[in-house]
Amino acid sequence: MIDGEVWLRSEGAEARILPDAGCRLGSLRVRGLELLRTEGERPAEWGSYPMVPWVGRMGAARFEFDGAVHEFPADAAPHALHGLGYRGSWKQLDGDAASAVFEFALTDPWPFAGRVEQTFTLTSDGLVTVLRIESEDATFPAQAGWHPWFRRRLAVGGELELSFTPAWQEERGADYLPTGRRISPLPGPRDDCYGTPGGVDATLSWPGALRLRMTSDCDYTVVYDLPPEHVCVEPQTGPPNGLVGPTQRLVRPGQPLVATTEWAWGGVA
Repeated sequence: MIDGEVWLRSEGAEARILPDAGCRLGSLRVRGLELLRTEGERPAEWGSYPMVPWVGRMGAARFEFDGAVHEFPADAAPHALHGLGYRGSWKQLDGDAASAVFEFALTDPWPFAGRVEQTFTLTSDGLVTVLRIESEDATFPAQAGWHPWFRRRLAVGGELELSFTPAWQEERGADYLPTGRRISPLPGPRDDCYGTPGGVDATLSWPGALRLRMTSDCDYTVVYDLPPEHVCVEPQTGPPNGLVGPTQRLVRPGQPLVATTEWAWGGVA
């Protein structure tokens, strides 16, 4: 670790992890090409960061569980956005030249005692990242996911092309929360959540430069391609506002929520 940075390196690739900036990937260079947005005005707008212990928007910045209502800062008024981990400081637990493990304590304003572990493993042809949410002594709802900001254009080659086939699209209401209705996927531009049961399998191609395959065991994926210079493809364990309702996932002592995603880069697209 140098000045708050942790670098992972393998043949042809290097990743810069920033533990004090939400344990995000601040940079990912593959064959000399930077794939990510490396800076932004707000924490939610750059790099690739973990979304824990919820993903996307939490409706009205509150949720109810087991008869109690829990409220959070409305940082995307009137909603709370992308969890707590991407704004916090993480502690490094272990690591070597090509892998690293970090920990984030779930504390106030989160009402349940727990921890999150994030593991990065870099190889010559890919990056595997794992999120693990654990409870200390109580059962609570939780979600996990990632929010990468990919560049539409790299230093060489053509504009990013995204290919994936979701099973459905979550209908988005005027409040940007899922209505609960599943519809056939609509054409973009998109700020939408899609069902990817059994896991996402997407291909991001920069013609003439690089092809990246994203796979994950997450059953939902958000695509955000409204920005003119970036595209976000976000695997996550549930839809926005999913701490309540039929997609709710529970963490219990000894029964963590675990999510894995892999980015594998192939030849020139």
